[in-house]
Amino acid sequence: MSEIRNICVYCGSSDGRDPAFRAAADDFGRLLAESGVGLVYGGGSLGLMGTTARAVLRHGGQVTGIIPEFLTERERMLRDVQELIVTEDMHERKRLMFDRSDAFVALPGGIGTLEETVEMLTWGQLGRHAKPVVLANVNGYWDPLCQLFGHMRDEVFIRADLDIGYLVVDSVDEIIPRARAAVAGLQPGEIADEGLAERM
Repeated sequence: MSEIRNICVYCGSSDGRDPAFRAAADDFGRLLAESGVGLVYGGGSLGLMGTTARAVLRHGGQVTGIIPEFLTERERMLRDVQELIVTEDMHERKRLMFDRSDAFVALPGGIGTLEETVEMLTWGQLGRHAKPVVLANVNGYWDPLCQLFGHMRDEVFIRADLDIGYLVVDSVDEIIPRARAAVAGLQPGEIADEGLAERM
């Protein structure tokens, strides 16, 4: 893999309490479209999921929605996307999202967002992929998770030889450049002119 063609976004099926979350989802959808990067996401029209997908579409970008059949009504499947895949179960959905994506981004969300993100981190830790995983830390949303990872390291449940690799950004403007740099194998200093610093 030498380029970012599609990014999988994990995020909430609600908007959350902070209006900055919805604004970030809308901005990131626009940035994906403007960068020519396709969105792969969970297929719903609600919350930050729907906001991100509609922003991509509104700005002329490509969207692939992947949703299990039992969630088509609950998450109000978005039918306006270019490609819509209805799967039999969550396992098939997650595998297809993985296969069709070159990087993963976690916007604010709940347990489902956390579970999908941590699964990608686990697969990376075990050497099953080397795709970038980016935490979009809007208004510090993922700070508690990063602190938990630090606690796990301190207690030696995350060993040095099995560390977890992830990127943390404070602004959605940083996501695509950071993911592209990671795929290209650049070090943080090599992209310092973009004002991006490693926070792992």
